[in-house]
Formats: sequence, C-alpha cells, structure tokens
Amino acid sequence: MKKILKKIENKGQSVRNKIQDVMQDRAGENYVDVGVKILIAVVIGALLLAGLYALFGDVVMPTLEQRITEMFNYAG
Repeated sequence: MKKILKKIENKGQSVRNKIQDVMQDRAGENYVDVGVKILIAVVIGALLLAGLYALFGDVVMPTLEQRITEMFNYAG
C-alpha cells in the first residue's frame, strides 16, 4: 500500500513541477503570432480551394461531359 501511495505522490509532484515550468516560461507565443498563423492557413486553404474549383470547372467537367456524351451517343 505504501508503494502505491508513494507512486501517486511522485506523479503528483511531477505534474506539479510541469505546471510550474509552464507557468514560469516567458518565451510563449503571443496572440498575434497565433492569429497570423491562422490567417496564413486560411488564405492558403482558400487559394487551394479556388485552384481546385477552377481546375474542375475548366478542365475536368467539360472533358467528362464530352466523354459521357460520346459514350451514350448511339446515333453515330
């Protein structure tokens, strides 16, 4: 029983030390840094989505439509 209590006590001290280290750390990120990262991610995602939309609208869909029309064109 003493071993179990000693393990629990050691884990509690280790967690307490980690929390103290995090609270005393002065080199954290600012809100501005996080905001800029999120903004960059949103802009890159929007550009990627716009590029895929343009690719599908101009290249993929007309080709697909042409192939389907040719596939079901029984007249000739």
